[in-house]
Amino acid sequence: MTNSNKPNILFWIIGIIALLWNAMGVNAYIQQAYKTDAFKAMYEEEHLEMILNTPSWVMAAFALAVFGGLLGCILLLLRKKLALIVFLISLIAIIIQMTYNVFLSKALEVYGPGVVIMPIMVIVVAVFLYFYTKKSIDRGWIS
Repeated sequence: MTNSNKPNILFWIIGIIALLWNAMGVNAYIQQAYKTDAFKAMYEEEHLEMILNTPSWVMAAFALAVFGGLLGCILLLLRKKLALIVFLISLIAIIIQMTYNVFLSKALEVYGPGVVIMPIMVIVVAVFLYFYTKKSIDRGWIS
């Protein structure tokens, strides 16, 4: 494996897919924060009541997580080292948000054990993006 300042094609594919993933997260946040009709239509009354009563500190963590992830992807694609710090902040916010969503809210009671699948996926993707960015810096693809 050679160290080159030019990223391979997989770097761009991962970056674009990650950008789309995080853009979907931003959309989910906006839908929930503004309580859109489309958002409300996705849930039964009991589920909606729980979601609409989410504490503001959790919503703040949600915003930091998704907007941080989106900004991190943009910085990754622009090949900026700042992406690593932004992904770390996003990951910390994700852990805070998911801890509330899974353990502190009544989500396990309302949705059942399947509720942990999406939080695990989100955390895995965030951890991957953090370490992939770190590896990209080590390879000289990001400066």
